[in-house]
Formats: sequence, C-alpha cells, structure tokens
Amino acid sequence: MESSTTCQIDLKALEQGRSIFEFDLDDAFFRSLETAEVQHGQLKTTVTVNRTGDCFDIDFHTVGSVAVPCDLCLDDMEQPITADGRLAARFGDSYAEEDDLVTVAEDEGILDVAWFVYESIALSIPIRHVHAPGKCNPAMIGMLEAHAAARSSEDKAERPVDPRWAALSDLKLED
Repeated sequence: MESSTTCQIDLKALEQGRSIFEFDLDDAFFRSLETAEVQHGQLKTTVTVNRTGDCFDIDFHTVGSVAVPCDLCLDDMEQPITADGRLAARFGDSYAEEDDLVTVAEDEGILDVAWFVYESIALSIPIRHVHAPGKCNPAMIGMLEAHAAARSSEDKAERPVDPRWAALSDLKLED
C-alpha cells in the first residue's frame, strides 16, 4: 500500500480531548492506494479523534458514492455509500496493527488512516449492485435475454424428466 498524504493525522500534535478532521476523497485518493479495487468515487470523510493521554479513539464516517460495474450490463453505475469505522491507536516503539488497535511509532507520531477509511468504504459496497429498472445498457440486456432464452430451451430439450417426478403430474388436485 502506498502512503497517502491526504489522510495523515499528526497524533503528537493533538491536544487532549476531541479533534475533528474532514477529508474529501476523489479518484486521486483511490489511485494512491495500490491494491484498491474501487477506482472512482466522490466521498467526504469526517474523522473524530478523542485523545486521552497517549491513547486515541478514532471514529470515521464517510458519505458519498463510488463507481462500480453493474452486475447485469457491466456499465459503471454510482453506488451510494455510507460507511462508519472505529479504530484505537496508541504510541509505542514501532508501527504495528492488531485487529482494531494500531501502535504508532512515538518518535514519528503520524497515523495514515487512508487504508482504514478505504476498507470501511469497500465493506459498505453491497454484494449485488444493479442499475435501477430501465437504466441498464439496452444492448447488453438484449444479448443477455437472447442467450438466456437459447440456453433454457436447450436445457429443457436435453434433460428428461425423472420418472419419479413424472408420476406426480398424473395426480389430480381438488378444486
């Protein structure tokens, strides 16, 4: 992962108590993360850091939209995103991550929250994303329907009905 200067917080410079940071995330943010699957979006992230001694409770809230391919027509579509995340940080000898606890090297004191924000965004994208009815690429939908119709007629012709189930068709149900 490449370091992003966009979302860096100088923990050593923070006063005791609550501090709020706002970050605008765009395509450049997603390009700065080497392994990011999402490449396009317009989001706003609010990071709230509550410092108590050398411990930091970090909450981030992200709202906006990302571009993802539609599962049906494969054209890009805007997917609204609302993501929340929580993280704890503390100072230590060297940088380390354990679940939701990050240890930041005390001599450096800088925490880059870019990857944590990205992960919360990526986890907020629904598994299935499809355009609203009538908004999909009509050419692709036409091709899908043609192939689905051809495949279903071939399947019916190729598969004989199991005789155990065929006997059920002779049963008459009362009206």
